[in-house]
Amino acid sequence: MKLENKTIVLTGGSSGVGLDLLRALGASNTVINLSRRAPSQVAAQSAPDFVHIATDLADQESVTAAIEAIAKRFPDGIDGLINCAAIQFLPQFTDPDFDSSSIATEIAINLTSPVRLIHGLLHSLRQRPGSFILNVNSGLGLVPKSESAVYCATKAGLDNFSCGLRAQLAGTGTMVGQAFLPLVDTPMTTGRGSGKLPSHDVAQRIIRGIERGDRDNDIGKVKLLRMINRLSPSLANRIMQKGES
Repeated sequence: MKLENKTIVLTGGSSGVGLDLLRALGASNTVINLSRRAPSQVAAQSAPDFVHIATDLADQESVTAAIEAIAKRFPDGIDGLINCAAIQFLPQFTDPDFDSSSIATEIAINLTSPVRLIHGLLHSLRQRPGSFILNVNSGLGLVPKSESAVYCATKAGLDNFSCGLRAQLAGTGTMVGQAFLPLVDTPMTTGRGSGKLPSHDVAQRIIRGIERGDRDNDIGKVKLLRMINRLSPSLANRIMQKGES
């Protein structure tokens, strides 16, 4: 599959990896961006054929409105959906400043909204031959870290959901893939970790994985993490807790 002249829905295109996906895909595709903030003017210039639908992914009514707007504006269907938006709250449950209201927000953005969008846009996707769903995941969905237990749980849930959905859609012509990311240099990871991959490089790797038809595209150190986890889950867990991933 070559990602050219396609109509693609993307979440989180206003910053980070999502913004770099918007720039890369928008040069030769129609990209429908769902995020609260619109992408910058610079992004708009590099992706001339994109549509921004202001969407609060933590608000299910806003997600429903976005689904309805896409179906109305693109009645002939869409070619792809990339669920890239995510949020991570770092305070642990044992920290005095932990805000319990963040739990629902993190689950809604990272797991509930991708599932809702897939269900709501499935008819539009099945109108186009060779359509795809790509869920952007994380190495933390394979092996969790203590600092962000809820985030890790949402990513593990997204992995399980993607596998189950892949089985449901087998033979329908709609591919279900995932891209598992290592630590990436984005606003969300500012001040954390070292050895981060550049966001624009990760975006290109995600696109190449979609074009190859990868079911699970392990990017950077995630490939090694998955292998270690198969051989010795306890070692993989120790590595993640040390922050060496």
